Amino acid sequence: MDLVLLLVALAIILLGAELFTNGIEWFGHRLNLAEGAVGSVLAAVATAMPETLIPVIAIVGPTIFGGGSPNSAEIGVGAILGAPFMLSTLAMFVTGLAIVLFSRRGRRGMDMAVNVRVLGRDVIFFLVAYTIAIASAFLPADLRIGRWAVAIGLVVLYAVYVRAHFTDPAEEGDASELNTLHLSRLTKRVSRPLVDLDVFPHGREEGDAVEHPQLRIIVTQVVAALALIIIGAQVFVGAVEHLSGAIGLDPRILALVIAPIATELPEKFNSVIWVRSGKDTLAMGNISGAMVFQSCLPTVLGILFTEWTFQASSALAFASAGAAFVSTILIFGLMLRRGRLHAGSLLIGGPIYLAYVGAALLLPAGAAAH
Repeated sequence: MDLVLLLVALAIILLGAELFTNGIEWFGHRLNLAEGAVGSVLAAVATAMPETLIPVIAIVGPTIFGGGSPNSAEIGVGAILGAPFMLSTLAMFVTGLAIVLFSRRGRRGMDMAVNVRVLGRDVIFFLVAYTIAIASAFLPADLRIGRWAVAIGLVVLYAVYVRAHFTDPAEEGDASELNTLHLSRLTKRVSRPLVDLDVFPHGREEGDAVEHPQLRIIVTQVVAALALIIIGAQVFVGAVEHLSGAIGLDPRILALVIAPIATELPEKFNSVIWVRSGKDTLAMGNISGAMVFQSCLPTVLGILFTEWTFQASSALAFASAGAAFVSTILIFGLMLRRGRLHAGSLLIGGPIYLAYVGAALLLPAGAAAH
């Protein structure tokens, strides 16, 4: 039964993420925002919702409303640390592999047409923010003022990051490059199916008119999608807690390794679509922007409301941060130095991901505590 609930919850989360992403992209288009603001902020935050709400519900829920199992905080911390790790390794690898496959089919080349300035800014913000967040785990546990100072600093840092993107000048945009707003289909009285997901925008017939949905319809879809994501995340956390206890698996492994694979499918899904269409800045910004978001905001929950302390029992979980740092530096170091990004660099994330997961399975996170 737990497995069924887990699958249902993931399906709800991913459906909500698809609707949210689709709606938020149209929202950005209507407001004439820069490509970096849409990819690194709006789309990144949208697709980061599933993995973000898991620690929110696991940590904040019991803190505010009481109840919850002893595993709630561990699941939350695992999800917080697992997101940047998965984004900087597996998501990068999947995107790079997609480009390799598209290149072999003659659809595109291996060199990525990214805005190095925008992407480089994302990487620097991530490295700074995540370094601060992880370093706070070495603060004395009773130094609450220090933890609050770090948390406030991370929130301010993300605000600065968002402002930087939203003050960038907007590029020329074309609504034909966006997927049709899903909710707008419900307003059409035509014979075609209501659920007709045109995953690839190039599927439109040439000459078809591009409809510009009203802002209220866009906002309605975004709000409805967010509700689906919240419901799915709530069910997911409960299923993970019960399942981990039933099979005797450390809940942090589930939250750190298994959950992010599924909950970060929106990032991977969108990035594959965008690199297929040659929108490399959007594709990479969707991932790098989510990395900045995850390093600045969800980490605040861990710092303030959990035992965010580096110790024997949490060493393996915090080691995922080291893997994220290594992958990010190796992938983007040459880009910052040479001023261009090659798809082959993204494949570095694959071996780093497999090495860490192998270590996590061979040495359970809680083993050192026994």
